[in-house]
Order: sequence, then structure tokens, then C-alpha cells
Amino acid sequence: MERNIKLTYSYDGSEFFGFQRQPKLRTVQGEIEKVLKILFKKDIDLVSAGRTDRGVHAKKQVSNFFIDSTIPPQKIKYVLNNSLPKDIVILDVEDCDADFNSRFSAKYRAYEYYLGEERNPFQSRYVTFVDEKLDLDRLNSIVAPLVGVHDFCNFKLADCSSRTSEREMFEARFERVDEKTVKLYVKANAFLKSQIRIIVGTILSIYFRRRPENYMIEMLNDPNGKYIKDVAEPNGLHLCDIGY
Repeated sequence: MERNIKLTYSYDGSEFFGFQRQPKLRTVQGEIEKVLKILFKKDIDLVSAGRTDRGVHAKKQVSNFFIDSTIPPQKIKYVLNNSLPKDIVILDVEDCDADFNSRFSAKYRAYEYYLGEERNPFQSRYVTFVDEKLDLDRLNSIVAPLVGVHDFCNFKLADCSSRTSEREMFEARFERVDEKTVKLYVKANAFLKSQIRIIVGTILSIYFRRRPENYMIEMLNDPNGKYIKDVAEPNGLHLCDIGY
């Protein structure tokens, strides 16, 4: 009998060429599918909630696959965690309904983007440094217009394959993590390719007055216009939650 297996896992994206499987390159999907092929003795094609860019991390990523096997979930988890590289950790393995799809069943995705106000070599893979004390009120005033339903055409890369650029942003806010770190929390029904990195890059360009104060609003109101896309570094970005 064919089963639908759901994987929940986390990874450090620093040493991967992104999430999606690519020939001859080390990717998150590729590493997991490699172990699954050994375990089940057949090719496995993961369906996943999202595809993170090169250097982006995940505190919680979800995938599923179909298999005709009696191996219990705990054994699958044990084999994966003992075979995968140390920068991927399987948090949970479970059987799920046949109609569950980790991508299309998701009601929301949430990301965090970390900004460091002082350089720290132990955080350099996970935080983007700005070397300046940040004003949360000003940052939140810049990010506020993103909440709601918008055409985010100006906030995607040219090779984005999504059929529509309309998304609903449920939350977008900055908050302080500690004395030297601030994070942006964003939650939406889905995201476009590199959308959050372009959002962060735009916010920082406005904050540091490299772009006009109303630049974000103009990009939202004129989705077919031509705007310079400021793309923030990938290392500060973390996929943190997926809701079903």
C-alpha cells in the first residue's frame, strides 16, 4: 500500500547551492533524496513547501513523498539523521493523508531576516551586518505598507516561475532580538523567488536614504514599472514556519 510520508526538518544553508536539486551541486533536496534512495532502493522525488536560495537557512522546512514500504516513521527518521550531513537535521517523520501536499496544502509561510548592528564572526553565516544602531520605529514605518494583498511583481527576480505575482502578506514587522540584533518577521500565503531579500534590500536602501522615502509604496502601486531591485544578502534569511 502506498504511503504519503511527511518530513519536517531544519538546515544550515551556508554550504548548499540552494534547496532545489541540481546536477553535480550540493543541495538540500539532493542530499535528502540521496539517502532516501539508498533506504528505499528507488528514486524519491520530494515535494516541498518552499525552495530557499543559496545560503538561506531553514528552522522548519516541510516535504512529502509517496512510497510503497512498511518501514516505520521512527526508523526512517533514525536512518536519515544518521546518514545525512550534519547541516541537515530531521525533526519529525510521520504518515499523512494521501491528499496532503507540502506545497499546495500550506496556508502560510513565515520567514525571519536577521540584521546585526555589530560584526561578530560567530554570527556571520546567519546575520547580515549593518554596523549601525537601528531605529525600529523607522524600520516599521517603512515595512508597514507591505501588509495586505498586493501585486509583488517588483519584488521578484526575472527568472521567477510563478504564474502570478499577487500575494497576501499577513504580517511584516521588525523587533529586537538582543542588544545588537534586530529581525524582520514576515508571514504570507506564499512568496516569490527572492521576494524577501528584495524587500529587505529595499527597506535598507530607504532607511539609509539611498532611495526616496516613498520608494516601497511606488513599487507596490506600480507593479509594471521599472525599479532598481536591491537584493539583500542571503545569510540573514531563515525560513521559520509553515502552517497547514
